[in-house]
Amino acid sequence: MSESTTRDVLDPLRNLFAYDAAKVTVMFLGIWALFYAFGTQLGYGNTGLLALVRRVTFLSAVYGIVVLALNIQWGYAGLFNIGVAGFMAVGAYTVAMLSSSPTGAPPGLGLPLPIGIIGGMLAATLVGLVAALPALRLKADYLAIVTVALSEIIRIFYNTPAFADITGGASGFDNLPTNPVNALLLQDPTNTVSEPTAVGEVVFSFFSSFGVERFVAIPTVYTVGVLVALLVVYLVLERTGKSPYGRVLKAIREDETAAQSLGKDTQNFKVRAFALGCGLMGLAGILWFAMGPRASITPVTFRPNITFYIFIALIIGGAGSNMGSVLGGALFASLLFEAPPVVRNIITNAFEVSADPANLIEALVPIASGELMPLAGFLLNNIDTLRFMGMGLLLVVLVQRRPDGLLGARKETAAGVSLAADTRPGHSNAAAENGGDDDE
Repeated sequence: MSESTTRDVLDPLRNLFAYDAAKVTVMFLGIWALFYAFGTQLGYGNTGLLALVRRVTFLSAVYGIVVLALNIQWGYAGLFNIGVAGFMAVGAYTVAMLSSSPTGAPPGLGLPLPIGIIGGMLAATLVGLVAALPALRLKADYLAIVTVALSEIIRIFYNTPAFADITGGASGFDNLPTNPVNALLLQDPTNTVSEPTAVGEVVFSFFSSFGVERFVAIPTVYTVGVLVALLVVYLVLERTGKSPYGRVLKAIREDETAAQSLGKDTQNFKVRAFALGCGLMGLAGILWFAMGPRASITPVTFRPNITFYIFIALIIGGAGSNMGSVLGGALFASLLFEAPPVVRNIITNAFEVSADPANLIEALVPIASGELMPLAGFLLNNIDTLRFMGMGLLLVVLVQRRPDGLLGARKETAAGVSLAADTRPGHSNAAAENGGDDDE
């Protein structure tokens, strides 16, 4: 193959992968292929394969939404919010209290689910707004301390026995609203084996043609809906970032004093960005915990570790990049969080690893005599702990080698329109195309 032919083949591919959307699309295809291979290796049938791929897709989507919400605060406005879990809890608990059945325990108001979702987002936005007014007068580390303290106050409030009749207390909110997909597909949304609706007949027939059971088909449809929500949130924030408002946020992030010198009310911009991010965090909490396939709301669910997971995902993708937020959320949920336990199951099934040393010393000593099974058993039995160590190691490497993340370090113009074209009356674009040479 000649050099020119090779160039003709490769150039379109290079141009395609110049777009972040193509990179993320390929990433999702790669994740699906990887977990499909994992499921095949474990001997799963069609139902098991789809369940495995669906779970990692769902987690990638909800992580993407909440990482996008954090990106509008930290990546755009430079606001160090470590209270992400608290705002997710506000959204989830509010929708549960508004839309759950009045006859349940604890009782809800029985309002339509769309009203509950809007109310949950507004409640998270309002809490963020109230918190932002005093907190944003603080800088960096002090803002982080205030937000993580607020998150713990929210969690302890929901855990307080005095409010158990409203929030469920330590046992959580068991009386959750009906999943909208159940209402769409089933005549009795509370019973997954009830007769299907007209739409359910079509959906279940489609899945059954591939040998997929109903109990996997229902959460799969819900996961598709969450992917659509992720797309909508991404488009809204992408438009926001390119608007004059978004450019002011980036100016505040880079140098707030310079933005103030240009007449911008930076405090107002930061408060609005913080409130917007908190509202989207509330939405993520609703989609993830209040209505997800494994819907469960307890105070333990919203511990600070969720916040740190979200930050790791944003650092991986690149702060300031919306597409990087989606990328980081998906990579964290799939490769760092879901993949290690699956790989452990594959190795356990393929090899007989029966050794279970009590500590690392007992695992390392037999290596001197050529015994590797104790070390293998130790690693497999402690895979959950080791994956957190891996996250820490990854952060160290990223900070040293690529501090801007995978899709960070963007060169952004200050203008809202392209500067390449000559827009003066009576002038064509030829001058710009010729490098600025103008005969006039």
